[in-house]
Amino acid sequence: MKSKLLYVTVALGMMLGFNSCNLDYFPSDELNSNVLLNSASGAEYVIDGCYAMLKEEYEYVEYASGNSYIRHYMMDAEYPGDNICLSGQTTDPLAKATWYKMTDNLKNIETLWWVGYKVIYSANTVIESFKEGESAANDQLIGEAYFLRGMVHFHLVNLFARQYVLGRDNLGIPLRVSTNTSETTRASVGEVYDQIVKDLRKAADLMNNPRHSGSPAYATKNAALGMLSRVYLYMGDKNQEVLDVIKEMPEPTGKLDADYPTYFANALDREETLFAVAHTVLEDRTTSSIGSMYNGDGGGWGEIYASDPLMNLYERYPNDKRLSYIQLQVETDTRQPLCGKPVVFFPIKSDADDFRSNLYAEIKTDASGDYCEVEENGSTTKHYINAMKVNGMNQADAAGEYTLYYVDYGGEKCFARKYAKFPIHRNTYPNYFVTKFGYQDGHPTLSSPVLLRWAEIVLNRAEANAKLGNDVAALNDVNAIRQRAGLSGTELFAAGNMHGYTNVLDVVLDERRMELAFEGHRRNDVYRNKLDMDRRYPGTQPWEVIKYTDDKIQYPIPYNERSVSGIPQNPGY
Repeated sequence: MKSKLLYVTVALGMMLGFNSCNLDYFPSDELNSNVLLNSASGAEYVIDGCYAMLKEEYEYVEYASGNSYIRHYMMDAEYPGDNICLSGQTTDPLAKATWYKMTDNLKNIETLWWVGYKVIYSANTVIESFKEGESAANDQLIGEAYFLRGMVHFHLVNLFARQYVLGRDNLGIPLRVSTNTSETTRASVGEVYDQIVKDLRKAADLMNNPRHSGSPAYATKNAALGMLSRVYLYMGDKNQEVLDVIKEMPEPTGKLDADYPTYFANALDREETLFAVAHTVLEDRTTSSIGSMYNGDGGGWGEIYASDPLMNLYERYPNDKRLSYIQLQVETDTRQPLCGKPVVFFPIKSDADDFRSNLYAEIKTDASGDYCEVEENGSTTKHYINAMKVNGMNQADAAGEYTLYYVDYGGEKCFARKYAKFPIHRNTYPNYFVTKFGYQDGHPTLSSPVLLRWAEIVLNRAEANAKLGNDVAALNDVNAIRQRAGLSGTELFAAGNMHGYTNVLDVVLDERRMELAFEGHRRNDVYRNKLDMDRRYPGTQPWEVIKYTDDKIQYPIPYNERSVSGIPQNPGY
C-alpha cells in the first residue's frame, strides 16, 4: 500500500531542539540535509539528537510525564514477564502491558512506535548524506547511525511481531532503510532481521574512531558487535554465528565490573557498560522515571516488586551480591500486631478476581512442625507449612535439590514464602524494592538505563554453547557470572554438580534471568526459546500460563499508524 508513514515525516528540526543535549535549535522549515548535513558537525547534531530522542519526554496523545522511549521500552519489554509483581491498580498504561490487555491507542504503545521511527528516520538522513571512507570521523558517525537504525528496528520487531523462531514469513514491521516514506508496508520478520544484521555488521565495520573517549552513551564497535550477538541468539539457528561475533570482541569475562553492588548507579563510568541511555541530574524524572515504579525511596511510587519465583531463585544462596539490588522492606511500626514476628505469605483463590492476593499469618510451631492459624467461616483453622523438594529452586541441600514451602488451603497446594520478620506490604504483596534504576549521583530515581553490557555477552556465549552441546564452555561462562556475584566452591556448576538441574540450557536461562532481571530481557528470553510464561504467582497479573504461540504476546500496531498507512493489525486486536 502506498501512503506515508505518519511518524517519520515530522520535520527534522523537531528532532533537534533538546536542551539536555545542548543542541542548537533551527526553524523546522530551514532544516534539511542541504543545510544541516553539509559537515561532520551537522551529522553529529543529528546523531546526538537521536540519542536525545531515546530519553526525552514527549507530549503525545495528551500526555507528557513519563512519556519517553526508554521508559516505555524498558517496561514494555520487562513487565509481561515473570520477574515482576505489580502490586495494585494504576492508571499508568504499564499496567496494560503487565496484564496482556494492550490496546492500540495507549500512550506507551503509540509513543514507542512514533519515537522509534523518528530515530530511524534521523539515522537515515546521516546514512544518505555521507559517503563512507572520506574520514574516520565521518565513518564513525555513519556507523552510529547504522547502529541506532538496527537497534530500534530490533526493539520494535520483537515487541510488535512474533518471535523470529516462530517463522521468518510472519508479518514484521515497516522496514525503513531510507528517508523515502512514500510507501508503507509490513516487511516479514525475516526481512527485518536480515536488515538488522546488515546494519549492525556495517556499524561495527565503520566505527573505529569512538567519540568522547568511547563513552557508553555513544555507540561503539563493541556495542554493535554485542548487539549483533543478541540478534543472532534470538534467531535460534545462528549459535555458531553468536560465538564467531563474540570472538571479534575482547574477552567479555575480563570486562565484568568487580564492584557489582555499585555498578548500575555508576554505569556510565564503568567498563562493563557497552551502551546506556545517558541521563544527567537535570534529567531525573522523579516520579515519572523507570526507577520510581520499582522503588518507593525518595518519593517514588514503589509499586513494582520482584516476583516470588524470582526471589526463590536468588535465595538459593543468600550471599549472592545480586540480592543487593532487591531490598525487602521490613515493618518497624510496633503498633502493627505482627511487627517483628515470623510470618508466612501464600496466594489464595478469589471468586471475584483472576489474579491472586496473599493470605498471611504468624508462624507458630508445635510438635508436628511450623503452622499458621487463619480465620475460615468464622472459626480459626490450623494449616501446617509443608516442605517439598524441587529442582532448580531455592535452598540447596546435600542431594542437589532445593526446598520450597506450601500450605494446603482451599483444596490446593499454595506455594508459600516464610519471613523471619513481618514485611511491609502493599495489597498483601511484600515490598521488594528494586534499585537497578536509581541512586545515580545519589538520587533515588535517577539512572542511565543500560541497554547492553558485557555480562550479557558472557551469557549470550553461554547460551549459544549450551545449544551447540558445548556444556563445559557454557558452564564456565555461567560460573564467571556467579563468581562476580560472590559465589564460589560448591556454589558453582560442574558436570557433577548441577544443583538439581537436568540440562545445561536450563542453568543458563536461569542465570540470565537472575543476572539480567528488570533490564528488558526476560519476556524475549522465554518466548524465543519456545517456552511458556508461568505467571501463577501473587500479583495483579492474571493467574495463568501463557503459551509462546499466543497472539496477545505481540503488541498491537498503533491506531494512529494504521489510520494513516492502512497496514494490517496483529491478530487478536
